[in-house]
Amino acid sequence: MLHYAYIIPLLPLAGAVLLAFFGKRLGNPLAGWFATLLVAASFVVGVFVFLDLLHRASSNRSFDQTIVTWIPVGGLQIKAALLVDQLSITMVLFVTAVSALIHLYSIGYMHRDPQFSKFFVYLNLFVFSMLILVMADNFVLTFLGWEGVGACSYWLVAFWFDRDSAASAGKKAFIVNRIGDFGFLIAMFLIFSTVGTLSYSGVFGAVGSIGPTTLTAITLLLFLGAVGKSAQIPLFIWLPDAMEGPTPVSALIHAATMVTAGVYLMARVSPLLSHTASSLNVVAIVGLATAFLAATSACAQGDIKRGLAYSTISQLGYMFLAVGTGAYVAAIFLMITHAFYKALLFLGAGSVMHGLHDEQDMSRMGGLRKFMPVTAGTFIVAWLAIAGVPPFSGFFSKGDVLMNAYARSPALYAFGLLTALLTAYYLGRIVFLTFYGPERWRTSGPEEVLPHESPAVMLVPLVILAIGSLAAGVIDLPYANLDYLARWLDPLFGSAERVLTFSTGAKDAFEVADGVVAVTGALLAGGLWLRRWQRPRLTPVFFQRAWWVDWAYDTFIARPSTALANFSAYVFDNEVIDGVVNGTATLVRDSGTRLRRLQTGYVRNYALAIATGAALVLAYVASRVGS
Repeated sequence: MLHYAYIIPLLPLAGAVLLAFFGKRLGNPLAGWFATLLVAASFVVGVFVFLDLLHRASSNRSFDQTIVTWIPVGGLQIKAALLVDQLSITMVLFVTAVSALIHLYSIGYMHRDPQFSKFFVYLNLFVFSMLILVMADNFVLTFLGWEGVGACSYWLVAFWFDRDSAASAGKKAFIVNRIGDFGFLIAMFLIFSTVGTLSYSGVFGAVGSIGPTTLTAITLLLFLGAVGKSAQIPLFIWLPDAMEGPTPVSALIHAATMVTAGVYLMARVSPLLSHTASSLNVVAIVGLATAFLAATSACAQGDIKRGLAYSTISQLGYMFLAVGTGAYVAAIFLMITHAFYKALLFLGAGSVMHGLHDEQDMSRMGGLRKFMPVTAGTFIVAWLAIAGVPPFSGFFSKGDVLMNAYARSPALYAFGLLTALLTAYYLGRIVFLTFYGPERWRTSGPEEVLPHESPAVMLVPLVILAIGSLAAGVIDLPYANLDYLARWLDPLFGSAERVLTFSTGAKDAFEVADGVVAVTGALLAGGLWLRRWQRPRLTPVFFQRAWWVDWAYDTFIARPSTALANFSAYVFDNEVIDGVVNGTATLVRDSGTRLRRLQTGYVRNYALAIATGAALVLAYVASRVGS
């Protein structure tokens, strides 16, 4: 089946193309079912490819499939080739599985939208781009998928572009990501100028010939690309605004595509990162700082989707913390479990909005568990998973990250543990404000609008994701012979992966601490928010505005840049540039008008001028002779 790996990205691409031409003819809901079927088929092919790899020796689980030579220019030979190995097929499996469930959910969520088929064109194209990104065997093809997910995020965030807020959010996401993409591009130029190739195997094989300063520059530039794509400090500002898109888009971006691309890239270039301690330190510190900032911001949000957006930023910070401590397996483990419970959280929020006629303000919710029991139950499962309550999946994946953080620095561990406490707290706050307490929606809208449970096509994905949120931890349990993911990825990361030397007792102590912190955060949320829904002192504006970072960009960069652009357009361009051009034209025109008066057309005037000139010449000559 390895030779058919190209079918995995080809299926969603075929779906996007066919729906672009025939989607309107298929109509609603057939266009959605068709798109969902193709992504599900991509997952099935991925399973067969995984099984083929699994039956091979651990040292022979890498397969390079060249489709065509893409850019043959002198020494630059770029192939459109796919790399199928342990990391890429792991990404393929959870991306296609979660994406298929989001597609299925979208059939119900978007059923009344007039652009129903176009929405699924974009969703299929999004999945195709992500699959190209994770399956490419070289930096250039990865960058093609990288830009593809960026373009799709713009189209989908701004899908309802008739809303100014959605159009602005789409542009913001696109522009902020270009900053990170600049770093990725410069890194590729530096790599090629140093080693003469852009294939992963070629670059990793030549890592010993790259000087330490150059290697640090390359890895930090690649990390800049990851910071933009995965919404880390200082480029995280686009992700909360991206909630303007339809809720399935939010789930797809946060769980299966786009933001996980940066973490994948850092894991892929682990052979480079492992040789530069300074870059690893930067990755770890930025990741932890982002996790803490976003967690505090999530504690004060009133919009349910924005709260979940900051949650994603925080969890991505944990993944980069793992990468920065050399725990690449822990980063991938957290990425997989996060895909299940974050998709579930967003789709659950979408179900709430569906039942409340698109309401997102949690101050207008409350008591919904009686009207939406399946949505409430699955949402609570996701909360317990992301909080790290045992035995849910997040308990194991986040525990791995924190243990590796302690091995690197107790300070990293302390801040990571505090952020874990905040995670359990802010998700608990969302749960209690949404599903418990007084039914505030009764006084905030028409009495006849009663909350209602979502249709089966939306609930089935919630139930499946809830099972995954509970059970996904089994892929890498910290017990003898149950660390399947670690053993699967070990040949790929090799010496780059940090090896922990804690005793069994120490590991048990870490697990107890993780569980206690998670339960404490959940109980704290219940004590503060179960019966009360207004606590202004716990939701300061400073945290509501995410430490004023976005405001600072707007005040010190966006507004001055806009003022400079207006000055350049309406003052400098009009008065200076146009003034010089128009002034020159006016001078020539006026000079011509005045000179034209000398051309009267009368012979006698010309004869007089000639005679006068001749007389002046003779007088001048005579004066010179006399002297």
